[in-house]
Amino acid sequence: MMLLLDIGNTNLRWALSDGGPPGEVRVVRHGGAVPIDLLADWELLDAPERVVASNVGGASVAAAIGRATRAYWGLDLDLVQTRARFGALSIAYPEPGRFGVDRWLALVAAHRLVPEAVLVVDAGTAATFDLLLADGRHLGGLILPGVEMMRASLLAGTLIPRIASEPTDEPWAADTGPAVAAGSLQAIGALATRLYDRLERETQTPPALILTGGDAERLIPAMDRPARVVPDLVLRGLFEVVSGEASDIG
Repeated sequence: MMLLLDIGNTNLRWALSDGGPPGEVRVVRHGGAVPIDLLADWELLDAPERVVASNVGGASVAAAIGRATRAYWGLDLDLVQTRARFGALSIAYPEPGRFGVDRWLALVAAHRLVPEAVLVVDAGTAATFDLLLADGRHLGGLILPGVEMMRASLLAGTLIPRIASEPTDEPWAADTGPAVAAGSLQAIGALATRLYDRLERETQTPPALILTGGDAERLIPAMDRPARVVPDLVLRGLFEVVSGEASDIG
């Protein structure tokens, strides 16, 4: 049994693997530390043989989680790092350490999930967009503020009142609150459409579009191209990397 962790900027996702793809995914907000409800869940677990993590949430949360895994099971936290190549996958960044490990693992999983070229949109605290050809060549990507960060920065820099509101299915709004809510989603959706169409022109065939991250489901109404939501994409990539390491050792 292996415990897989995806430590994001805001949320921590975790799942167990018994030698196959990740099982049920649990999500908690970490706040830079170990959430109490996470520890309560872990108290009920049988001891895993290994704890493997992807971390973009910072050193402090990784250290805190490492202390917890050692206290519970005597296991150190094994942090995966971005690699320039993994199988047929090769990233565009000349310095792999500057490419977020969560983005890399999402590409690892996407390359396994679909045979065609793919645009991966990870809608979390930041919204990232990565383009991958069918042969595993990563073309590069773009980064925007995520949905909540986009809204918060707009409200912080203006006198627009803070009105809690969710967008409708309409592409525009008739009041300020819904206009702000819809605008953040439509901005991410519009960039996804633009990149999808550029990738289609590059490959001369329709690519896949995979959405992941905490706001993936909220983006669906703003998408103009067929999209598939894979909430555990990073954890799937983590499993693929660990499985690949085991195969290499074997």
